[in-house]
Amino acid sequence: MKIQLENIQPDEKSSFRLLHNPKLNDLFFWHFHPEYELVYIEGASGTRHVGKHISTYAYSDLVLIGSNIPHLNFDYGIKTTYRKEVLHISEPFKEQIFKQVQELSSVYRLFEIAQYGIAFSGSTKKLVGEQMKKLHQLSAFEQFIAVVKILRTLALSNEFELLHKQPVHNRLAKKQLPRLQKVYSFIDENYTEKIKIQDVAKTINLSKEAFCRYFKKNTGNTFTSFLNQYRITQAKRLLLLGKNVSEACYECGFESLSYFNRTFKKVSGENPSQFKSNHFLRK
Repeated sequence: MKIQLENIQPDEKSSFRLLHNPKLNDLFFWHFHPEYELVYIEGASGTRHVGKHISTYAYSDLVLIGSNIPHLNFDYGIKTTYRKEVLHISEPFKEQIFKQVQELSSVYRLFEIAQYGIAFSGSTKKLVGEQMKKLHQLSAFEQFIAVVKILRTLALSNEFELLHKQPVHNRLAKKQLPRLQKVYSFIDENYTEKIKIQDVAKTINLSKEAFCRYFKKNTGNTFTSFLNQYRITQAKRLLLLGKNVSEACYECGFESLSYFNRTFKKVSGENPSQFKSNHFLRK
């Protein structure tokens, strides 16, 4: 699957987005986003694929990923019972808080170093992991304070490894990201319905032909291929939630069950029924 731009919406009452124990182990999600990501996974051994860095981790992992660095979900392919906490922090939050407050300058520096990708170990990983597991239980204000403390702990730690020798910069120019995010937001809001390319093109003021050229150049995918991949990802989520194949098909915007089955197999290497059966056999 080609790399995907993930459109991240912050929590309504928070300056960042917290995902408590999201399960994506059956999904190959090679993606990037402008937000910084702090991910902690426990109870699993898997693959750490961040940028050009590929390695394995044993039992647990704590990694800070810089803005727009492509990465794979850390639980991909995991068969054991595990838990995962993911924290997304926006660029404006970084600039408005950590750059402006002198006492937090070490945290601002941490975000700069995050462009290398940072894997933490030892007592730092254990301490921060325990703190992250409690974040979902806190009020918005308590979460804010706890996140600042977590970031300061990481900033002062010397128990870490840089995953790249040079900062990672995505080939997609930053000036293009807002346009792609508009497209992604349109898909996110309308993928359950029929989407016409010309309607998407209008969101970024391009003709249909210009949009198709622009999208292929900046994502490596045709728009139709990208949309199908996105819909199949959503269909997998529905199947894992107990929906049947027909429900997943039509709720994700496909108009033909036969086309859905062909597309699902092309993207995933197995048909929807096999995907669902294999998942529940592993449980």
